[in-house]
Parts: sequence; structure tokens; C-alpha cells
Amino acid sequence: MVSQKVVIKNPTGLHLRPAGILCKEAMQFKSLITFTFRDSTANAKSVLSVLGACVKCGDEIEFVCEGEDEQEALTALVEAIENGLGE
Repeated sequence: MVSQKVVIKNPTGLHLRPAGILCKEAMQFKSLITFTFRDSTANAKSVLSVLGACVKCGDEIEFVCEGEDEQEALTALVEAIENGLGE
């Protein structure tokens, strides 16, 4: 299991479009990928779960990846967040 904290840089947070991009990125990996925000845990492969976390710009989330390609998944997701998720 690997984990890393990252700050959301999108001006509008994780609304529908960036949440979809995040999920699409996460679905490329076999590992279980979740993130924690405040007191909740969200499945990074579920758009509804990501939207339900209500993550805004400047919020810090912690990705947790567990599985055979966990390090690759973590690196790709952190990079996607840092690049603004297409925005």
C-alpha cells in the first residue's frame, strides 16, 4: 500500500468534468484506489463517489493505492491532479 497527499489546484474543485477525468485515469489500473478527504473515503474509480466528497480548490486529499500496480497508479493520479485535470 502506498499513499500521498496532494492539494487540488482546479479553481472549481472536483466538479463533474475533472472528476470524470480522475476516474478515467484511475480505471486504467488494477489497484484499489481511494482517497480520503476530511472524515470520508471515496472510491477514485467512481464519479459519484468523487463528486460526493465535495472537494474544493485548495483542499488536500490523500490518495491510497493498494495492489499490483499501486506505485504507477499513485504517480499517475498525483501527476493528473498537479496538471489540473484538463482545466
